[in-house]
Formats: sequence, C-alpha cells, structure tokens
Amino acid sequence: MLIAGAQIDLLVGGLDANEARIAEVMDWAEEAGADVLLLPELAVTGYPPEDLVLRLGFVEDNLDVVRRLAARSGRCTTVVGFVDLINGRARESGDASERRVANAAAILHDGEWKATYRKILLPNYGVFDEERYFAPGDEPGFLWEIAGIPSGISICEDIWLPDGPPQVQAEAGAKVLFNINGSPYHYGKAREREAMLGDRARVAGVPVVYLNMVGGQDELVFDGHSLVLAPSGEVIHRSPQFEEDRLLIDLDLDDPRSGTVSPLLGTEEEIYRAVQLGLGDYVRKNGFQQVVIGLSGGIDSALTAVIAADALGPDSVIGVSMPSRFSSEHSKTDAEDLAKRLGIRFESIPIDDVFQAYLDTLGPIFEGTEAGVAEENIQARIRGAILMAISNKFGPMVLATGNKSEMAAGYATIYGDMVGGYSVLKDVFKTTVYKLAAWRNTVSEVIPENTIVKPPSAELRPNQKDSDSLPPYDELDPILRLYIEEDRGVEEIIALGNDPNTVRRMTRLVDRNEYKRRQAAPGVKITTKSFGRDRRLPITNGYR
Repeated sequence: MLIAGAQIDLLVGGLDANEARIAEVMDWAEEAGADVLLLPELAVTGYPPEDLVLRLGFVEDNLDVVRRLAARSGRCTTVVGFVDLINGRARESGDASERRVANAAAILHDGEWKATYRKILLPNYGVFDEERYFAPGDEPGFLWEIAGIPSGISICEDIWLPDGPPQVQAEAGAKVLFNINGSPYHYGKAREREAMLGDRARVAGVPVVYLNMVGGQDELVFDGHSLVLAPSGEVIHRSPQFEEDRLLIDLDLDDPRSGTVSPLLGTEEEIYRAVQLGLGDYVRKNGFQQVVIGLSGGIDSALTAVIAADALGPDSVIGVSMPSRFSSEHSKTDAEDLAKRLGIRFESIPIDDVFQAYLDTLGPIFEGTEAGVAEENIQARIRGAILMAISNKFGPMVLATGNKSEMAAGYATIYGDMVGGYSVLKDVFKTTVYKLAAWRNTVSEVIPENTIVKPPSAELRPNQKDSDSLPPYDELDPILRLYIEEDRGVEEIIALGNDPNTVRRMTRLVDRNEYKRRQAAPGVKITTKSFGRDRRLPITNGYR
C-alpha cells in the first residue's frame, strides 16, 4: 500500500483556505500514485472549531466543502476530518436544540463521498471540550477496503485507550490502522505518544499510521510528529516536529521496513520551537504584520524578542526601551545590544518626564503617604500605554513578556507590563526561560551574557530585585509546578521537603491573583496545565 499523508497547518474557520490546501494535497497524492491520503482531524474546519460548530450555517458550509472535495477525488482514497451533521430534521428546521454534530472522517474516492466514520471516544479533560459539542459515533469496528486491503480508520482519542476502536478494528480483520489527529503539544508528549502507539501496534499486531496536524491555534500548538509503526511497535517513519510535511510511504504490510525517521528534538529546542510556531501563527493568522516589545534589558523581554525575530523575521519586530530614573545603565545598553545583534528596529523613549507628571498630578491625593507599589506600577502602566500607542498608530501587535512564575505569583502589573495581544512566555517558568536562552545562544549568541547573568529586577525602585518579593526561582518553580500543574495540596507540598512558610505564602499569592490571570493575554501552552484553557478556577473563591 502506497500511503500519503499531509501534516499541514490549517486555519480554524478558514473553510476556503483549508479547501484549497486540501485540494492541492489531493492532487499531489493522486499524481504520486498513492492508494490512500490521510489528512488531519477536522481539517476542513480547522481544530478546534469550538462554538463555531453551534452555527448551522458553518456546519452546512463545511459539508459543502467535503462534497466538492469528493467530486474531485480520483483513484486515491482520501480520509479527511470534518464536522458531520447527524440530525437531518434539524438541518431543515434550523432548530439548534435538535441538531447534533459529530467529529468525523469522510472517505472520498473516485468522485464520490463513499463513507463516514464518526469519532467514538470524545476527550473532555484539560483543553478538550468535545462532549460539549459532539455526539459519539457507534461503529468501533468500522473497516474500509483500500487497495483491496481491509483498513481501520479512527480519530485521535480513539487510539489512546487500550481497548479503543483501533483494537476492535484489528480484531475485526484490519490489516492496517489509520488514525487522524489534532493532538496538541505539551513538552514530553512526543515520547509519550510513541510509547502509546507502540503498545497499540504490538497488541493489534498490524502497522499503525498516525497523522497529526501542525501549527498554532490561539493557545494551542500542534507539533506534527506523524508516525508509522510496524507491528513490533518500532517507529519506521517519523515526520519532523513543528514543520509541515508530506509523507509518502510504500508500506509492505507483511514486512514493514524503516524509512525516513526524523530525530526527536531535545527538551529546550522542542519548547523553543513550540513557542516560536505558536507566536508566528497567532500573529499571521490574526492579520498582523509586525510586533512591538518593551525591552527592559532583562531576560524575559530579551527571549521574547529573539523568539519573535525567529518566528516573524527581524524586520517585523520593534524593540522599545523605556528607561526611568530607576533604570540601570547596563539595562539600557543591554537592550540596545540585543536589538543590534538581532537586527530589529530599536527605539528609546524615556518615561521620566511622564512619570513626574503623574506624581505631580497625584501629589495632592498622595500627600502624606510613602512611595510604594502605586508609584512603581505607574511606571509599568506608562510603558504599557506607550506600547499600545505605537500599536494603535502603526499597527504592530504588542507582545507581553511575563513568564509563568511571575504570572502565578501575581508579580506583574495589570494594565502595565501585562498589556499585550499575546504572551509568548505565559506557560514558561522562569527557570525554563534561562534554559531556553542558553540553548538559543548555542545556535547564535544573540542574548547578551550580562542579560543572562545579572539578578532579575523590575527596576521600579532603587536597587530592586525580584528576590526582594519572591524566593529564588529554583526554589519557587518546583512549588508552583506541584500546586498548579499537579494540583497538590499545601501540606502535601510541604511534606515533599519544601519550606512551609514559602509554600504557604506562595500558594496564597497564586490563589489571590486569579483575577489578574483571567485578564492576561493568551499565550502558548507548553505544559500539561497552562493558565487559561487548562486551569479553570473561580476568581471569587473562598477555598484555601
């Protein structure tokens, strides 16, 4: 069987653009003489379409795309994801309460829409809400003959459980298992995925072909990493991570041989490539040409600028230094040095006169009080207003630069340094920020050494350091991981050897700052539990 697959980057709701991409790949597979072409889960609509599927017009339009694709199909059998409308009466009445839809795969061949498989196992955890939208299919043993070979077809979650539809299909006589996916990334998932698919192939005793999409969609990143596994569980094809790929594999079902096996990325490169892809797709798919970043001379804004330059090109990045009376000389020079190394546009806009105007204006009401957080945050909000003014005047998207450690503890100024259309490091702990910076400098030394080694500081008061307000990040981040990503209780975290006072203080800060995070810009998900789609706690919450 000559198997083709298209690991492609699609646009949620972009039915016309997606149809054109799919049609192009269908023509390629036909010309190549492929027996079957696999396309991603919900390729027609993009994944995840969320509440778009509640609109009858959207569902109907996606069905029209499938019909047109079917009409152009030839000898090659195409398997493509789409949203299926189950209840025909609802189509006529337009009654949303009666309408049911399914996450489905259309089988197209010889100018016709031959059959439909509906996803059976609907994930409803983490970032997934499929039970909100879809009705499950009811044909776990679904088989379709392709090039004379009985083939099992399933969708994403169907293969993640040991006794799911692919195993039923194998027991029913499938000689090969096809699984199409919109499987979002978190670090380490590639190895988890390969171990799981290896188990499925060994138990089923037949080859498994796994096709995943690639690209960024809001907070999610899809890493591609499409795979073919022999019945032994051995990986005999691996598509690259975070890149589009067209795979063409002449698979001998009786004696599968190894073909192209792209190497898996190391941890730091994997995370870097994920946030780079997520940022680039978010900016481009939302119609922006440039981004603007406040460059403080610190590690977070430096890494954000580097990722942006790699994702969009240096000509699409504007760096703005906004020094105040508290800014150190090395912070100003480090920011300019970074911009020169990257080749991005650099502007310096001092804010001290504006800051003084605020102090003078507020003088009567602030009289008799000591300078503190209010005065510090004024500076952050001035900077946010300047970046937004540049955005409004010239059109670039503002990128927020805060990391997950700061966002967890609330060590960020709402309407100040939190301002922005997208937050590249939102799901990246501070200790990981340093690792990513060190890795990126092994590719080319773009981040000044002084930016990496100097103690982190917001520089909003004399001699300020992060350590004045937070414990060292190598002590803080493990506590935050346990509390946020593993949902461990305070006493349990203490029992694991962490300082009791630090644990209690930091978990209180995490709880108290939920309202800030709810107003933060979206950002790339790279962990198993990110702020936003993954972690959904009430803002008004009396439980501690």
